[in-house]
This record gives sequence, structure tokens and C-alpha cells, in this order.
Amino acid sequence: MSKEKTASRWGGKGVRVGIIACVIVMVAGIVLWMVQLTGGMIQTGMRNLDAWGLYLTLFMFFVGLSAGGLIISSIPNAFGMKGFGDISKVAIWSSVCCTCMAIGFVVVDLGGPLRLWELFVYSNLSSPLMWDILVLSIYLVLSLVYLWAYVRYEQGRMKHTGIRFVSAVALIVAILVHSVTAWIFSLSPAHEFWHTALMAPWFVASALDCGTALVLIVVIVLRKVGYLELDQHNIVNLAKMLAVFVCVDLYFFACDLLTSGYFGGTDGAEVVATLTTGSIAPFFWIQMAFMALALVILFVPKLRTNGGVVVASALVIAGVFCKRCQIMLGGFQIANIDFADTANAFTITNWTDGYSLAGYSGLVYWPEPIEFGVSLGVIALGALFLLLGLRYLPLRQAKRVSE
Repeated sequence: MSKEKTASRWGGKGVRVGIIACVIVMVAGIVLWMVQLTGGMIQTGMRNLDAWGLYLTLFMFFVGLSAGGLIISSIPNAFGMKGFGDISKVAIWSSVCCTCMAIGFVVVDLGGPLRLWELFVYSNLSSPLMWDILVLSIYLVLSLVYLWAYVRYEQGRMKHTGIRFVSAVALIVAILVHSVTAWIFSLSPAHEFWHTALMAPWFVASALDCGTALVLIVVIVLRKVGYLELDQHNIVNLAKMLAVFVCVDLYFFACDLLTSGYFGGTDGAEVVATLTTGSIAPFFWIQMAFMALALVILFVPKLRTNGGVVVASALVIAGVFCKRCQIMLGGFQIANIDFADTANAFTITNWTDGYSLAGYSGLVYWPEPIEFGVSLGVIALGALFLLLGLRYLPLRQAKRVSE
């Protein structure tokens, strides 16, 4: 077998087992999705007045993972910096996989695949939802173009100015896609929890958190198994950047909490109370604990080993997911309709369990088992794409012809 063919098909039995496992979970998820389609969305925990749940929470989460990964890979190329070793192709491909998962969660949340075409035929260009659909579609195509351009650049078939231009465009779109996703929420004034001008920069900061964390986990694992050759100082530099991104994210969070909660008796103070002492408080305090522990690991040199960095990165990703849960649940936790006759089993999840016009005493929403199963199927699809890309695509390091 030639060396070129060996390089193009990386991975042994472990990778094949992983691919098979992903296919099995994906098929199970598709079956559950078919059950959801035949029985209707009433099988989920979502209702008319709390119509967004686990699917769109994961949509937010994976958009952040994808945007953060692409930003990390494009900044060095766009500004002519040295970068963090040759991790660009792996970071771009992980971004593509996360984008596919994000789109997948939108599809399963629509209630039927045939409704996809209605998004475009009956589109409303004044709606942030339509902005997000357009930007996300452009983003996916651009990510694939960026990967293709980077491979050509390594082969000496594209000039450095060309890859810098593509990287700059990718960077702008990556920031834009997460800003537009944030505007879906912040431009909804009826939901006090979402209505803040800090939502977009907050989302971008979170994208840098979890995107950098995902890239770190992937490259450390791939370095361990011999897929990548990466100097240790590059991992350390990425870990330090992750620590800075987490601090910026927490700074935005603190600014929003202080501004909203400083004056008691206001809607903003109610939001802060719901977040810190209400029914969604566990998500808030878990996020704070995970982020604090991650910062300790990332800032203390003795703890900043590869294993420690993986643990810290996993804590950051889990913390950002908790934040996404806060945002989604918090938007519906405070009731925004004051007509008692609208509260029934078809409009509100578990409406008899602690519901009043002032809000919920318990959680407004919790996913049903079918939602967890469908979600695992979508995640398995993304993991399958990642493994297939690592196995068959030219993502490994290659000497540039110009060198």
C-alpha cells in the first residue's frame, strides 16, 4: 500500500468501531424522529407558550461550537500570524460537523421536513429567524470553501493572499452567524430574560469559549494517537487563550447581572432572582463552579498538563451548555401572558405543576425521553461526519509545496 493511500485512510479498529457506533445511534435517532413525526410534537415537552426546548438549546450550543472553531482557525491566517501549529484543517472540519448538527436540530424542531421549503418560499426578511437561516447556510458553504482553499494552499496551488482573503471572510461570517443567532432572542422584547443588548457579544464570547475548548480536546486526542504533530507550546498558548476568553465571557455576564439587578423591584431584578435563586439556579451555579475550576486549571502551570487542559476544556463546554439552558428556560420561566384562560395542557408544559400568572415555581419545561433520543441521533450524525473526515479527508499535516 502506498504512503499516500495510507495517509488518506487513517484509523484502525477503534475508528471503525466508533463509526459503526455512530451509525447505530444515528439510526435509532431517525426511528425516534419518525415516531415524533407520526405522533406530533405533543409527544415532546414543548407547548405553544414554551415552544422552544432541547432542540433549539442544542442548536444554540452547536452554532457556538462551530463559530468558535472557525474563528480560532481563521484569525492566524487572516492576520498573517504564526498561529498554533497546523490545526486549521481539523478546526475547520470540526466546525463543519458542528454546523451540520446545528442545522439538524432546526430540522427536527420544525415538526416535519417538508416545512423546510416553506422557510424560503414564505420567508420574512425582517425576521431574525430568516437572517439566521441565510447566514447559517452561507456559513456552512463558506466553511467547506475555506477547507478546500486551505488544502490548495498547502499544495502550492493558491497564493498566501488568497488564503488570507478567504480566512478574513470566514472570520467575519463566523462572528456574524453567532450574532444573528443572539438577535433571535434579544430582539424579542416580550421575554425579559432575553431582551439585552449584551446578548450578541455574550454569544460571541461563549462561542470563543466552547469553540477553543473543543479544538483543544480534539487536537490533544489526535496528537496522542499520532494523527497530528503539534508542539506543546501551541497547546499551552491555546489553553491560555481559552482562559482569557472565559474571563471575558464572565465579565459580560457580570455586567448584565449588575445592570439588571442593581435596582430592586424591576423586571431586571426578577430576572436576576430567577437566575440565582429560582428554579433555573442549578444551571447558573453549576456554570459558575465549572468555569471557576477551569480557570484554576488553566492559570496554574502545574495543573496545565494535557490531561488538565482536556478536563478544563470539558468543564468550559459543560458550563457553556448550562448557560444555554439558562437562556432557553429563562425566556419562558417568567410568564408574559396575563390571561388565565390561556393556561391549559395544550399551551403550557405541565401547567398544573406550580404555574401561576406570576410564573412557575418549578421548571417551565423539561425534555421528554423522545427528545433526548432524537438529540443523540443528531449528535451521532455529527460525530460520524467528524470520524469520516478524519479517516478519509486530507486533514493531516502536510508540508506546503512553497516551503
